[in-house]
Amino acid sequence: MGYLQSLLGYGHTHKKRRQLQTVELKVRMDCDGCELKVKKALSNMKGVESVEINRKQNKVTVTGYIEQNKVLKKVQATGKKAEIWPYVPYDLVMHPYVVGTYDKRAPPGYVRNVEVITASSSTVKQEERFTNLFSDENPNACLIM
Repeated sequence: MGYLQSLLGYGHTHKKRRQLQTVELKVRMDCDGCELKVKKALSNMKGVESVEINRKQNKVTVTGYIEQNKVLKKVQATGKKAEIWPYVPYDLVMHPYVVGTYDKRAPPGYVRNVEVITASSSTVKQEERFTNLFSDENPNACLIM
């Protein structure tokens, strides 16, 4: 009976498969001991494939079948101050030197990822508004001769 049920799919629950992903964290590390403590904690975590640490940038990159929040909590459990990597390359941001985006503590070539969330939606709305001002489909549009 069990064999027949397995063939028909009865009583079989499908587990949600985790996807391979990369989690980047900013972790305050001052010495080799800090680095080793973080690497050991993450390497022993279930689903972790690799752990790369760049102490100069205070950046930890974890790859595996993992969840971002669990990785963050695991690092915080070591007593280290950790957060999700808040930086993006400066050439991906429209205005890298505006207040809130520029961070002098960011690694060279990086700025805070603030503009992506807040300004991108308002920029699109402004561009759309200006485009509609001169649209052929808008009967009240400005006429330029």
